[in-house]
Amino acid sequence: MTTPSQRRKNNKRSANSNPNNSQKNQMAPYASSFYSKFRMSPFLISAVLFMSVLILLSISLNMRSALGSNPNVSGIYSIDVVNQYPHDPSAFTQGLLYAGNDTLFESTGLNGHSSVRRVALATGKVEAIHSMHRSYFGEGLTLFGERLFQVAWLTKTGFIYDRNNFSNIKTFTNPMQDGWGLTTDGKILFGSDGTSTLYQIDPHTLKVVEKHTVKYKGNEVHNLNELEYVNGEVWANVWQTDCIARISGKDGVVLGWIYLPQLRESLVVTGHENIDVLNGIAWDPKQNRIFVTGKLWPKLYEIKVNAMKKPFSGDIESLCMLPPTHF
Repeated sequence: MTTPSQRRKNNKRSANSNPNNSQKNQMAPYASSFYSKFRMSPFLISAVLFMSVLILLSISLNMRSALGSNPNVSGIYSIDVVNQYPHDPSAFTQGLLYAGNDTLFESTGLNGHSSVRRVALATGKVEAIHSMHRSYFGEGLTLFGERLFQVAWLTKTGFIYDRNNFSNIKTFTNPMQDGWGLTTDGKILFGSDGTSTLYQIDPHTLKVVEKHTVKYKGNEVHNLNELEYVNGEVWANVWQTDCIARISGKDGVVLGWIYLPQLRESLVVTGHENIDVLNGIAWDPKQNRIFVTGKLWPKLYEIKVNAMKKPFSGDIESLCMLPPTHF
C-alpha cells in the first residue's frame, strides 16, 4: 500500500544583468526576490506532499499491523488479547457485529432461546432484545443501512428488522441452501450455509448474484459459519475449530488462517467447561478493532492479529479443514 516518494531537484539560475541598462539593473533585486519566491513554491508543495505520504503510510501500516496484513509467507496468524469484556454466558452466539458507539448487535441460537439483541460492549449488558418464536433457531446477522438481516438454521425463512426497535419489517426467503452466516461490505451481502460456498446476495432483491467455492491450496474449506467483512476480506469461523479463514470475496480463495485456540483453552482451564465453540467476529472499522467470542462464552475479546514470526509447527489443514457436516 506504500508508494515511494519522489524528490525534485531544483536547478538554480543566476540573474542575467545588463550593464548597459540601468533601469533593468535597478529592478534586478526585486526581480530576483520575486523569482526566488516563485521557485520556492515547488519546494513547499513537495514538502506538503511528502508529509501527506508519511501520514498515509503511518495510517496504512497501523491498519496492516492490527489486522495482521503484513507479508506472511505461511499465511498463518496468531493473536494477542488487547481487552476482555463481559459476555452473556447463556448466549449461544451465532451472529455478531459492531454498530458504532461501543455497541454490538448479536444473534443467538437454540430453539426457544433464539434472539436478536443490542449489547453494550464495555459491560456486556443486553440493552434491548427481540425473542424469536421457539420454532426458529437464530443464525447469522448483519447490518445493512438501518436494517438488520438475519437468517435461521434449517429453514429458508430470513428476517429483516429495524435496527432501532427490532420491529419486524418483513420476512424473506433465504436464497442459500441453509442459514449460517451473514455479513456485508455495504454494497452486497455475503452469506454461508455451512458448506464450502460463499454467496453474494443482492440486499434489495435478496437473490444470489454470485457464489464461489472457498478453497485453500485447491482444497475445499467446508463448514463455513459466522462471517465478518474486514478491510476488504471476508473472515469466517469454521465450525468445530479454533480457526478463522481469511477469504477473498472476489474468488473464494483462502488468503490466510487465524489460529486462536488459547481463548477457548483458557476458559476451560478456569472452570468454564460447558462452553461451546469459537463463533462470532465483529470489526470496528473506525478504530480498527477486532472482537471475537464463542457460543456460551462468558467473555468477549478484542484481539490483535499477528503474522507468526516462526514457522507454524502444526498441520493447519487438519486443524482447520474438517470433513463436511450434513444435517
